Amino acid sequence: MALTIRLARNLQSFDRFTHLHYIRRMSSKSFLIDQSRYAFLKDLGLESHNKGVYNGKWFANGEVIESISPATGEVIAEVVQGNTEDYNTCVVEARKAWNTWADIPAPKRGEIVRQIGVALREKLEPLGKLVSMEMGKILPEGVGEVQEYVDICDYAVGLSRMFEGKVIPSERPNHTLLEMWNPLGTIGIISAFNFPVAVYGWNNALSMICGNTMVWKGAPSTPLCSIATTKIVAQVLEKNNLPGAICSLVCGGADVGSAMANDPRLPLLSFTGSTRVGKQVAVAVQSRFGRNLLELGGNNAILVDESASVDLVVRAALFACAGTAGQRCTTTRRLILHEKVYDSVLAGLIKAYEQLLPKMGDPLEAGVLLGPLHNKAAVDSFSATIKEAVALGGQVAFGGQVMTDRPGFFVQPTIITGLKPNASVVMNECFAPILYVLKCKDMDEAIAINNSVDQGLSSSMFTQNLGQIFKWLGPKGSDCGIVNINIPTSGAEIGGAFGGEKHTGGGRESGSDSWKQYMRRSTCTINYGQDLPLAQGIKFE
Repeated sequence: MALTIRLARNLQSFDRFTHLHYIRRMSSKSFLIDQSRYAFLKDLGLESHNKGVYNGKWFANGEVIESISPATGEVIAEVVQGNTEDYNTCVVEARKAWNTWADIPAPKRGEIVRQIGVALREKLEPLGKLVSMEMGKILPEGVGEVQEYVDICDYAVGLSRMFEGKVIPSERPNHTLLEMWNPLGTIGIISAFNFPVAVYGWNNALSMICGNTMVWKGAPSTPLCSIATTKIVAQVLEKNNLPGAICSLVCGGADVGSAMANDPRLPLLSFTGSTRVGKQVAVAVQSRFGRNLLELGGNNAILVDESASVDLVVRAALFACAGTAGQRCTTTRRLILHEKVYDSVLAGLIKAYEQLLPKMGDPLEAGVLLGPLHNKAAVDSFSATIKEAVALGGQVAFGGQVMTDRPGFFVQPTIITGLKPNASVVMNECFAPILYVLKCKDMDEAIAINNSVDQGLSSSMFTQNLGQIFKWLGPKGSDCGIVNINIPTSGAEIGGAFGGEKHTGGGRESGSDSWKQYMRRSTCTINYGQDLPLAQGIKFE
């Protein structure tokens, strides 16, 4: 009971961060959705007032919240959230739907996922615009996020005819060993605000071809993305006369998240969010012997060797550090420079930031490269972190200011120098465009700095030295789940497994063999003879 209460409080704290700018009351004010400029929202089936729960039908009995545009601070539309009773109803229906879904052969399930990919393609632009509008990332990134869901659908379609077990030689005559993979049942998915469509897509497409049904709780601050995405998926299910509850949705708060973590009916819970909350989720899930798939924090670093191309480093770091206003889990937080290239890289990056700053603005507008932070809580965290860095001896080499000349939650991308690699502010991730530039004498020192933080998500080394490359990739190199060479820390492709080590959680989503996390494995021994020999030569006669 104490664990449940503590988890609920932590999830509630996490929710406050992700939707501090929500106002929980019914309002008669005008909504952006009713303006002609945002007509694409209604093309997605959204309205001024939306129900946030789906299990084959749309309903909701929780509190009313307002979705706010980070670029303007204005209300986009209202959503009625679900409560724990609504969640329970969804789990019941999803488990019923599993009896139908699990009986469908995997390639046929793949055909349904293919149709979901087609439906997403048809809504690529309007759904991408919604991501930009509600989350705050620039339009090319918003559209790219939806494309990522499309891509993982394509990947899953092929996988539905390819995932396999093994046939293993038996030491006993007339025996064979097989590995069988079967679906888990109904799984839970809790996603974060910064990728309100793609992270669900990774889990959804693979879970479906594996034979699972699912209950999804999106971030409380991006409920319209959750609803619009679910509407697209639901239309495909309904067109094929399949239960809509296969892909259930509960827009909700900390109470729903806590219920999911503690629910033994969900054998797997995929959670994307902060390390602090993820730890509580992991403990709750493990206490009931469930599985967790965690995608948590990432205090990521780019290491730059003396042989690296300075121009390539600057161009790569610009997007990795300032793209998405620093709100990717793979955003570069630390830039570790060899002392011989420190000055030239820093000067080049400051110049690039100067050229980027005029391209800040409404993420839906063409030519904008830098959008807002997601909400006021993020702005406050940005300001507090810079204050702490300066107090510890850091110098603001660029940026550091909140943009008070416009509405919304805009801040300047910031570069801070002069801090030690083990300074407390450097060791802790701030989800904002703050970069710490650090100096090292060689790549051995740089690798040690990279590995010194708690998280282990993404890392990159820029070098032309073949020996450094293979050391970086080897057992004494990066301890992260993503280890790059001459490309930035962000921008992972769907074909590889995505995830990290240490306090990042150890989960893997998307490509490679990530599908195994959504299934259970059985080792099966088959005797096709008439004798009963025991393994290891044991005699019991």
